[in-house]
Amino acid sequence: MTVLEPFGARLRRAMDERGPLCVGIDPHASLLAAWGLADDVAGLERFSRTVVEAVAGRVAVVKPQSAFFERFGSRGVAVLERTVQEARAAGALVVMDAKRGDIGSTMAGYAEAYLHQDSPLFSDALTVSPYLGYGSLSPAVALARQSGTGLFVLALTSNPEGPEVQHAVRADGRDVGATMLAHLAAENAGEEPLGSFGAVVGATVGDLSSYDLDVNGPLLAPGVGAQGATAADLPRVFGAAVRNVVPNVSRGVLRQGPDVAALRSATERFAEEIRTAVAGG
Repeated sequence: MTVLEPFGARLRRAMDERGPLCVGIDPHASLLAAWGLADDVAGLERFSRTVVEAVAGRVAVVKPQSAFFERFGSRGVAVLERTVQEARAAGALVVMDAKRGDIGSTMAGYAEAYLHQDSPLFSDALTVSPYLGYGSLSPAVALARQSGTGLFVLALTSNPEGPEVQHAVRADGRDVGATMLAHLAAENAGEEPLGSFGAVVGATVGDLSSYDLDVNGPLLAPGVGAQGATAADLPRVFGAAVRNVVPNVSRGVLRQGPDVAALRSATERFAEEIRTAVAGG
């Protein structure tokens, strides 16, 4: 297996050169309908290829949501494979949004599906859930280190159900979300220019001032655009860690399709707003 330059280094360079924006590729049924496409594999492929054509050569990161491909079975997964390969060929880093989480050999299997270079779904990074215990992610951490890929670990998510788990306080007085951030800081210790193990931290979570977000790794931040957060909110929410934030925009860009020029225009607008906000932060 050819070992890539570590994901954190590749991501830092892509963010510096293209800006920190991540565009989601979320072909759910309502967006397919809004684009005038059928809710079938042909519509899925048209949607995905159009998004890749419009944005993958311009942004640092694209993030396909695996569920919207998986719902079409093996033919949908085949479209996902092509989407990943074409996006990477266009120069974007691909974060597979699959939120996998399991134990032992099963977690190793999930890691190999997305982080092994021989896999047709090979991506630059994978979102994972640590809520079987952070140590359950060890097979994915090990393969990411071996292959030069990365992980984004769910830490402080913006869904209303999240605090039930993430804000639960442990016996040591630290809540679960803070514990996940501490684990990631340990994974990234000493890495330059940026570690490869990031956290998912919602831009709409609220006051994060009590959390140490400096994990020396990237912070994938959903919530900008349709979910209510703006680029101008990022310095206030993330403070000194804002330079390592990768804001994700999905519907704010995707609802401009199927016109490629409109998708590119929306992407460029969000990218410039984020670049300006981060520079000012």
